[in-house]
Amino acid sequence: MARSAMPNESDRPNVIVFMTDDQGYGDLSCMGATDFRTPNLDNLAANGVRFTDWYSNSPVCSPSRAALLTGRYPGNAGVRAILQGHRTASGLPNSTPTISSLLKDRGYQTSMVGKWHLGLTDECRPHSHGFDYWFGFLAGCIDFYSHIYYWGANRPGPGINPTHDLWENNEEVWHDSEYFTELIAEKAIERLRAMVAEKRESGQPFLLYAPFNAPHYPMHAPEKYTSRFAHLPWDRRIMAAMISAIDDAIGAIMNELTRLGEAEDTFTFFVSDNGPSRETRNWLDGTLDPYYGGTSGGLKGHKFSLFDGGIRMPAIAHYPARIPGGQVVSTPCASMDIVPTALHAADGTAPTPDTGEFDGTSILDLLSNGTDLPERDLYWELDGQTAIRRGNHKLVIDGVLVEEDQPQTHIHLADLSNDISESHNLADQAPRLASELEKAALDWRAGIQERWDRDYAHLGHGIVTYADFPVG
Repeated sequence: MARSAMPNESDRPNVIVFMTDDQGYGDLSCMGATDFRTPNLDNLAANGVRFTDWYSNSPVCSPSRAALLTGRYPGNAGVRAILQGHRTASGLPNSTPTISSLLKDRGYQTSMVGKWHLGLTDECRPHSHGFDYWFGFLAGCIDFYSHIYYWGANRPGPGINPTHDLWENNEEVWHDSEYFTELIAEKAIERLRAMVAEKRESGQPFLLYAPFNAPHYPMHAPEKYTSRFAHLPWDRRIMAAMISAIDDAIGAIMNELTRLGEAEDTFTFFVSDNGPSRETRNWLDGTLDPYYGGTSGGLKGHKFSLFDGGIRMPAIAHYPARIPGGQVVSTPCASMDIVPTALHAADGTAPTPDTGEFDGTSILDLLSNGTDLPERDLYWELDGQTAIRRGNHKLVIDGVLVEEDQPQTHIHLADLSNDISESHNLADQAPRLASELEKAALDWRAGIQERWDRDYAHLGHGIVTYADFPVG
């Protein structure tokens, strides 16, 4: 049953976006995990919408975040690859509107707590993208307790020395020994209280963007979490502990939202940025074997791959005032749909070309009353890989399974309606469809490249790709 009509302007919803880092499709109990439980996220899904076919717009960190925050394909947002983490690294151009700048223009309070990874130069930092308040780190990964960025150590260039990377409103701050996942929850709850107090005074709704850096390496978790999973092998035990800490943190944030009386009118999204990492640096003991702690839930590929294991993500939406709970939605959706959907909820009408440039589409009507989305293709690109999904068919060009891998085959066509693992290549059986999809994907990528050369190539981002040294 559909909910009531769009709220009056004074009752525009608050917006919360949770994002996790390197969390695989199968690493929530509501998505099929059986060796650990995520009760708070399960509850959010049970009372909202769980997506079976939700996609990140990139299989690596920075581009996926750029798409989520801008509503555009990464190349149209100005970030196509993993960005470096040293203090002179550039990133998301401040000429690109973001969910924070767009909602701020509509009178929203805007806060970010967590991982940024969209540039460290001043013009790329969160305050230059519309956030009134921000707390967190700017590089791709930090030690969870010291909050030091080590990744570039002993590699030539400006990142050769480790740097401390923790900030509050652009001032460096120190929270030594505080586990960062718990610090995100603490600061997010502080901001909720402050923004709700302001809302009661001024009527301004709020945006909270809370991107966790877990379960990205380094694989750190306090004993109170690891002890819950003593029966699991080390790699899986730490993964479960890190995700359990996220689940507790999100539970604490949502419980505080309820206590403050704002849960009913808050539009909440939960997504991951890309698939699970197989990088050997996850082990922390020098092991050179690929890491097995995360699971893509039976999907093919991992982080860095344009097969679904790298880009199909666990995702949840929750908005009690407008969206019926208990839904499972199998319509293909993507992280770039969040901005148009949030604007639809804020404005009362879906975005048009006059609203701004978006590659994503609003899914509010799909979630609130079951209105079908217009048919569309979804596209991806990373280095030598390109992919397209059209209906149930997915074509991957020069797809790899993991970083530093050789392509599996030049053209791989799968029917996801009966082959979720992309195990069977139908390219020889359906050559006309394969040719049509290949042309569409390459034409799309040519357009991305043309836009990039015109608008962004001159920015000279410091990037790291999987063919070199991945940091995302």
